[in-house]
Amino acid sequence: MTLIKSISGIRGTIGGNVGDNLTPIDAVKFASAYGYWVKSQVEKDEYRVVVGRDARISGEMMQQLVMNTLVGLGIHVIDLGLSTTPTVEMAVPMEHADGGIILTASHNPKQWNALKLLNEKGEFLNGEEGAKILEIAESNTIEFADVDDLGEITVNDAYIDLHIDEILDSKWVDVEAVKAANFKVVVDAVNSTGGIAIPRLLEAMGVEVVKLYCEPNGQFPHNPEPLKEHLGDICKLVVEENADFGIVVDPDVDRLAFIDEKGNMFGEEYTLVAVADYILGKEKGNTVSNLSSSRALRDVTEKHGGTYQASAVGEVNVVTLMKETQAIIGGEGNGGIIFPEFHYGRDSLVGAALFLTHLAEKKITVSQLREEYPAYFMSKNKIQLTPELDVDAILVEMEKKYANEEVSTVDGVKIDFPNNWVHLRKSNTEPIIRIYTEAKSQQEADDLADKIMMEIKAIAGI
Repeated sequence: MTLIKSISGIRGTIGGNVGDNLTPIDAVKFASAYGYWVKSQVEKDEYRVVVGRDARISGEMMQQLVMNTLVGLGIHVIDLGLSTTPTVEMAVPMEHADGGIILTASHNPKQWNALKLLNEKGEFLNGEEGAKILEIAESNTIEFADVDDLGEITVNDAYIDLHIDEILDSKWVDVEAVKAANFKVVVDAVNSTGGIAIPRLLEAMGVEVVKLYCEPNGQFPHNPEPLKEHLGDICKLVVEENADFGIVVDPDVDRLAFIDEKGNMFGEEYTLVAVADYILGKEKGNTVSNLSSSRALRDVTEKHGGTYQASAVGEVNVVTLMKETQAIIGGEGNGGIIFPEFHYGRDSLVGAALFLTHLAEKKITVSQLREEYPAYFMSKNKIQLTPELDVDAILVEMEKKYANEEVSTVDGVKIDFPNNWVHLRKSNTEPIIRIYTEAKSQQEADDLADKIMMEIKAIAGI
C-alpha cells in the first residue's frame, strides 16, 4: 500500500488499485474534499485556488483531474502550469486566493506524485486541518456546483518571473555584488521545474550558468533526493567546468544543496547554516530547525547572539515554532530555507540568492566558507518497514535503553550524547524508519548509525 495521508499531504504511487495508490479516483476524491473544506472556511461569492505542478510524468494528468474537480465545486482556478512549490506558496496571497495545491512528490522517485495543500496564506495545512479534509474525503457528503455555477480555469505562467522579481528587489540580495563576482555555477535540477526557475534567477544576477539535467521532462536522471550518493555527475562537472560551485535542487525546488569548487559536497545540512550566518550577520535574531538538523545552526545562532530552538520534523512544525519564537530565519537540515521576509515556506530560489550574496560579500571560495563553520558530520540511514514491524514499540525500547542520556520524544526518539546524537523517527512521506546521526567525524557518525541499526534489528528480530 503506497497511499500515504499525512501532514505532508496526500502522497502515493501512480496506478494500481483505488485506495491503495494515488489513482485518478483518489486524486479526485481528495481534491474534492480540499475544495469542499476551502468553501467551508468562509462564506463568499467567489472562491479561488492556485494550482501548480513539478515536471514529473504524471503531473499534467494529475493537474487536469484536480483543477477540473475544483471547477466542479464552483471554484475559480489559477493554473500556474509548470511551477515550483515556493512559487505556488507565494502566488496564493498575491492572487488573494483561498488556498493552493501543488502537484509534486518532492524528492520521491518518478512513480510518485502528491497533492500538497495550502491555506489562504500559502502555507501548508496543519494536522487538524489535514485531518478534517481526510474526514470529508471519507464522508461522501460533498455537494458539487450546478451547471450555471461551475468555476473557471485561468492560466497564468508569469509567477516564476514574479517570484524572481520579488527576490531581486529584496534588500537582502545584492545583485550588483554578485554580478561583480563573475560567478560560474553548474545547476542540476533533476529534469524538473528547477531547470526553469534556478537558471533564470542566476542569469538575472549576472551568473554564468552551466545546465545539467535542466530539461523539465520528468525523466529523473538519478534519484531526486539531493544526497551525496546521487550527485556524482555534478561533482565531476563542477571541476571540469572550473566552476565556482554547483547548485542542486529537488523536483519541486524546496530543497537546496551546494557543491564546492573542488567537486565536494558543501553538505545539505550546511545550506541553512550558511544562509542563516549571512542573515544573522545583518540582523540579530532567533532561528529554528527540526530535531534531525545539525547542531551547527545552534552554534552559528549563538555566535551571533541569538537563540536556537528545535521543532518536530515537518515544515508545518518548523513554521509554527518560528512564529512562536519570532525567528528571522529557519528551515530544515535537508536543505530547506524558510525566510519569512518572503514567505513561510522552504524556498531554494531565496536560498540560492542569499548564498550568492553571502559568497560575493565575503570574497572567498565555497570550500573556504565551509571551513568557517563548526565541523559536524551526519549519517542518514533508513530501515524499510514491514506490516508486522511495530515501530512504536521499537522506539519505546530504544528510549528505555538510553534513559540515562538526554532523550527527546517530541518526534520519534532523539538521544543527545555529549559529543554526538541520534534521531529515530517514522517518515511522514515514505514507509520507512529514518536513522539520523551526527558527530565530529564522518567515521564516528557512521559507526554510531551502524551501532543503533544493529540494536534496532536486534529488538525487532530482523
